[in-house]
Amino acid sequence: LTSIDGFILLGFPSLGWLSHTILCALLSLAYAGTLAGNLCIVWAVLRDPRLQRLPMYILLGNFAWLEICYITTMVPRMLSDLVSPGIPISILACFVQFYFFFSLGATECLFLSAMALDRSLAICHPLRYSVLMSHQLCWALVASCWLCGFLWFVVPIILISQLSFCGTNTLDHFVCDPAPLLAASCTSAPRTEQACYALSSLIIFATVLFILASYGLVIRAVLRLPAGARRHKAFSTCTSHLAVVALFYGSVMVNYVNPAASGSSRKVVTLFYTVWTPLFNPLIYSLRNKEMKEALRRTLLREL
Repeated sequence: LTSIDGFILLGFPSLGWLSHTILCALLSLAYAGTLAGNLCIVWAVLRDPRLQRLPMYILLGNFAWLEICYITTMVPRMLSDLVSPGIPISILACFVQFYFFFSLGATECLFLSAMALDRSLAICHPLRYSVLMSHQLCWALVASCWLCGFLWFVVPIILISQLSFCGTNTLDHFVCDPAPLLAASCTSAPRTEQACYALSSLIIFATVLFILASYGLVIRAVLRLPAGARRHKAFSTCTSHLAVVALFYGSVMVNYVNPAASGSSRKVVTLFYTVWTPLFNPLIYSLRNKEMKEALRRTLLREL
């Protein structure tokens, strides 16, 4: 039995008025920058026929769109809470945010794995790459990432939606995270907590191991190349992806591999990988990718 109509997301209650104002301004700038940067990548891939023929950029275009969706699940509501604190979010809206927030996070893990697979095939099997990573296989990978990502957290959201909330209606977070939701429940739910923790840990560790294995093969193949331009080019094609992997997984693991972390530290880490990582990603990919910079330049010249 649920006796409350919604939840109040506390966000960062210890911050003063000036700190709230600064945080609100920074989040607004980060959100605008994330939308602009990732939309530029999506736009370039959609408008440039050369990029559409390359699996790497098909994956990158989908990844950029994913980042837009990911940050949008959280930042607009967070900005609303900073400007007008104390306005409750309905239980249904909270569950919807929880589902999309975690499903998009799982999808991001899968896309990072797919991009690692693409790079390993391109470097380890350059002569057979067009056959191994065909256009059809690439789009099958894209569809699988989206589908599996959105199926991954179906069980936890079903379990959480069956909980009763009859105590406090405040959640010590700025997003509908399972930890504060379970704390607000008036029924014990060890299976729900275990399911959230197990599924989060499984997809994080499974994809990390896959990415490490893929880049282990890449390193082995690159070291067999003669030192010089070819080796440098092979390494440079992977550094952007590795930087994104390090940013995302490094922060995510702090939260979901250590469920005993304090509420304040979890909020800071969540803020990093949901706001700052999507902001840095287009900068990393565009600044270190010659083809992407040229495609953006061609598209701009053609459109203007």
